[in-house]
Amino acid sequence: MTTHIDAPQKRHKFRHLATPHFLRHPAHMSRDAVNTICAALPGARASDPTTELDSWKVGGKMFACFGDRIDGVCTKTDSVETAQMLIDAGAATKAPYFHKSWVLVSLDAPADELRHRIQTSYDIIVKSLPKKTQATLGQS
Repeated sequence: MTTHIDAPQKRHKFRHLATPHFLRHPAHMSRDAVNTICAALPGARASDPTTELDSWKVGGKMFACFGDRIDGVCTKTDSVETAQMLIDAGAATKAPYFHKSWVLVSLDAPADELRHRIQTSYDIIVKSLPKKTQATLGQS
């Protein structure tokens, strides 16, 4: 007598990086919703995903980035310590391939949290821009 064992279903290679399976809950946001949030920020521009990372920039510097194998958006924090605190608290995970001050926020995160992380990342990048560039934001 032989038994048939089903092959495991294919899963995204990096799905576990976005949010541990035990923390997942119904989706609150989508990429379209994230794009809407980012587009409303003064001076924010979407990159061309055919020539560079699928991301949002302000003043030529990235503040939000999508991955093609993960359900989330990578955002910058003000420090490695803040990023680690968010990871330890379960609000984010390590952003693969990014500096340790970046985190990956799942699209399943509460909408307010995702909006806050995007706004914070944007604010950090804007503060790092030259004053002249900051003064031109929102005038286009």
